[in-house]
Amino acid sequence: MPKIRVLVVDDAVVMRRLISEALSRDPEIEVVGLAAHGKIALAKIPQVNPDVITLDVEMPELDGIETVREIRKTYQRLPVIMFSTLTERGAVRTLEALAAGATDYVTKPANVGSVTASLQRLQEELIPKIKLHGRGIRSTPASVVANTGTLGAPQLNSRPSEKSVAAPVAPELFCIGCSTGGPNALAEIFANLPAAPAVPIVIVQHMPVLFTKMLAERLDKLGPVRFSEGVDGQALAPGHAYIAPGGRHMEVQRIGGSLRIRLHDQPPENSCRPAVDVLFRSVAAASGKNVLALILTGMGQDGLHGCHSLHELHAQILAQDEASSVVWGMPGHVAQAGLAHRILPLKEIAQEISRRLRPLPSRPTPMLSVSSS
Repeated sequence: MPKIRVLVVDDAVVMRRLISEALSRDPEIEVVGLAAHGKIALAKIPQVNPDVITLDVEMPELDGIETVREIRKTYQRLPVIMFSTLTERGAVRTLEALAAGATDYVTKPANVGSVTASLQRLQEELIPKIKLHGRGIRSTPASVVANTGTLGAPQLNSRPSEKSVAAPVAPELFCIGCSTGGPNALAEIFANLPAAPAVPIVIVQHMPVLFTKMLAERLDKLGPVRFSEGVDGQALAPGHAYIAPGGRHMEVQRIGGSLRIRLHDQPPENSCRPAVDVLFRSVAAASGKNVLALILTGMGQDGLHGCHSLHELHAQILAQDEASSVVWGMPGHVAQAGLAHRILPLKEIAQEISRRLRPLPSRPTPMLSVSSS
C-alpha cells in the first residue's frame, strides 16, 4: 500500500524538523517536501504531488490563510491541515483558515516539557488526522484531484423516508454535536435560518479552550441566533445557542421550572472533553422526548450512545449525510445504527430545522403616538 505523501509548510526551522521527525516515525507516512512559506508551497505542490499538506497559520511572504485560498483555486480536494498556536489570535486565524477551505487543524505543542513530549503530541494528534484525510486520495496525485469538487467519500445512505415517531411533540430544546468540519457546517446552518428558534440550543463542537469562545463570537455575527460559551449555572433562553467550553463537559439540568447549564471536569469520553455523549445523555434526562438532536460531520462515534438514549425516549434525531460531511464518522454511526429520522445534505438542514422548530416571535414595532395640534 503506498505511503501517504505529506508536504510540511512552516516558517520555523525547528517546527519543520519536529513535524518531519514525528511523521517519519510512522511507516505509513512519507514527508515528500518542506516549505518555509506559502509561495514555496504552491510551487512545490505539482512537483511532489502530496496527499496532505500541513500548513502553519502565521508565515511571512504568504500566510496560511492566503495559501489555503490559493490552493483551493486549483486543488479543491487536497486535504490541508492547519497548524496554529493555542492563543486567541491563533484560534481566530484558524477559524478564518477553515472558512477559507482548510480541511482540519491541530494546535502546536507548547509547554509540554521536552522534544520527546512534543513528538508524542504530534504523533497522537496529527498522524491520525493525516491518515484520515490522506487515505481518501492517497493513490491520486494532486494534478488529478485539481478542480474535482469538495472533499467527501461516496454517499452510502442518502435520503431515507421519514421514520415514524410516537406522538411527535414540539421540541423544547435543540442539541447539536459535531467535530471535524463542524465550524463551517454550523456557519452554513445558522447563516441560513430565517428566524431564531423559540427554544434554547446547546452545542458540543470538539475544540480546545479559547477556540470555542472565538467560534461562538464568529457564529454570533452570522444570523438571528445569539451565541455564547456556556457558563456554569446559566439558565437557557429561547433563541440563544450555548457552545460547550473547550476542555469542559457541558450538561443540561432541569432545576425547578428552568433548564440550566452544568459544566464539569470529569474524565474525557470517546477521548473528548467536551463530549457529545455527555451532553446528549443529560438532555435526554432533562427533556425526554421534547428534544430535536442533530449530529453533524465529525471523526469517531461521539454522540452515538447519547443518540441511543434520546431515541429510546422518542426524541427527534437528524444526521448530516455522507456526501456533504468532511468526515462521516459521527453522523455515519448514528445513521447506520438506524437512529436518525432523517439524513440530510448540509444545504437542507436549516430548512429542516425551521420546519421542526417554531420561530421565536419577533418583538412588535412600537406604535408612535401622534399628538394633534
